[in-house]
Amino acid sequence: MTQHDDPDRDAAGEAPLDPREMLALIQGETTTVRRALGAQTPVYYFVWGIAWLVGYLVYWAGAPGSDSPITLPIVPAVIVFAALIVAAAAISTVVGIRSNRGIKGTSQWVGTIYGLSWPVMGIAIGMIGMGLIRQGMSIELATIYFTSSYALMVTALYLAGAAIWRSIDQLVIGLIIGVAATVTPSFGYPNNLLAMALIAGPALLAGGVIAIIRNRRA
Repeated sequence: MTQHDDPDRDAAGEAPLDPREMLALIQGETTTVRRALGAQTPVYYFVWGIAWLVGYLVYWAGAPGSDSPITLPIVPAVIVFAALIVAAAAISTVVGIRSNRGIKGTSQWVGTIYGLSWPVMGIAIGMIGMGLIRQGMSIELATIYFTSSYALMVTALYLAGAAIWRSIDQLVIGLIIGVAATVTPSFGYPNNLLAMALIAGPALLAGGVIAIIRNRRA
C-alpha cells in the first residue's frame, strides 16, 4: 500500500489528529484568543474611565448653575469634554482593530458585529437628540437626555459583552452604569453631570484594575 492509499493519512501525508489532540488544539486556540482580547480589556476601561470621570467633572464645572469650587467657561469645558470622549473612542477603535488581527471565524464575526454596534447606536441616539432639540427641547433637558441615553447604550452593550464572553466585570460595570443612567436625571441639570462622573468613572477605573489582576493570574 502506498502513502496515498493509507486511510490513516491525509492529503499532506500526515496522520490525522485523534479526538483528544483535536480538542486540545481547539482549547489552546480558544485560550490564545481569550488572552489576546483580555489583554486589551484594561485599556478600554481606563481610557473610558478617565474620559467619563474627568470629562463630566470639567463639563459640570463649566455648566451654568454649577456649585463647583472651580468655575470654568462653558465653551472650553464642553470642548475638553468632547475631546476626551473622541480620544477615548479613537483609542478604543485602534486597540480593537489590533486585537482582532489573526482572529478568524466565529470569533471575528462576533467581534466585528459587537464593535459596529457602538457607532450605530451612538449615531442613532445623537440623531434622536438633535431631533428633540429641533422640536424645542431645552439645552438643560438635552444634556440630561444625552448623558443618560449614552450611559444606557453602554449598559446594553456591556451586558451583551458579558453574555458573549462570560465576563463578570462587564456585567457588574454595566449594571452600575445602568443605575447611574437611571438615577442621575433626578439630580437635575447640571448636577447629573457630577453624579455621572462620580458613579460611572470610578466603576470603569475599578474594572481596569480588576482586569489587570485577572490577566496576571491567568
